[in-house]
Amino acid sequence: MSTSERDRAPAPALLDVRDLRVTYGGRRGRAAVAGVSLSVAPEETLGLVGESGSGKTTVARCVAGLLRPGAGTVTFEGRPLGRAGRRPPELQRAVQMVFQDPRSSLNPRMTVAAIIAEVWSTHPVTAPKGDRTEALHRLLADMGLDPEVAARRAGDLSGGQCQRVSIARALAVRPRLLVCDEAVSALDVSVQAQILRLLVDLRGRHRLAMLFISHDLGVVHQIADRVAVMRRGVIVEEGRTGEVLTAPRHEYTRALLDAALDLDDAVPGDGTADGKAVV
Repeated sequence: MSTSERDRAPAPALLDVRDLRVTYGGRRGRAAVAGVSLSVAPEETLGLVGESGSGKTTVARCVAGLLRPGAGTVTFEGRPLGRAGRRPPELQRAVQMVFQDPRSSLNPRMTVAAIIAEVWSTHPVTAPKGDRTEALHRLLADMGLDPEVAARRAGDLSGGQCQRVSIARALAVRPRLLVCDEAVSALDVSVQAQILRLLVDLRGRHRLAMLFISHDLGVVHQIADRVAVMRRGVIVEEGRTGEVLTAPRHEYTRALLDAALDLDDAVPGDGTADGKAVV
């Protein structure tokens, strides 16, 4: 293969989903996912977009191992990804999920320090050597949180703070793929922008790949390299984000665009001098 051919060759898939099928309600139930295939390359962000009920969250749960597909395959670097509890530890760590509702994804009675300590206890190979308190404070600082948050219970935090802690919990085990299921949709608009800005920054610094689930093409425009548009359990359009958003081929994509935010808006700053808001 020539140098120019290598330059044009697509990057090998980190995540590969082939002909995924999920039916709710038994054999004669509703097909939530009807033959979805997609891939995510190392350090790439794929936006999976569709309205509520399109099947995108079902795909995310299959990738995260929270749901067993009826048919199809989900692999990570060629290795099958089974249910989360049955994955080898290295695959459990490699794929982490950030959920839509930041409050319900955390135990409200646990302190932030206890939440992160629990993750390090489950995956000791990722636990920091030496002073864990110092390591915890560095991790929280990376999320734009003050060290004092470590001593607070999750139930006492704002929605934005809870989502930052959820992201910290995921990154504490040094994943390679982050599955974000509507990770900003439950937040106020200004906080959404802050979390998007945080994810963009973390993706670059930690060399993460992301499967970013959203109902909003305007949000996906801010973060995704490629976008796949899902409707009624199937992908109706896929391509580079800029191409899909400027020249959509499918009428459903055009309808989603009509409902989206102004795509010319960049992710705004978070309104603080050092970019470390804690709302």
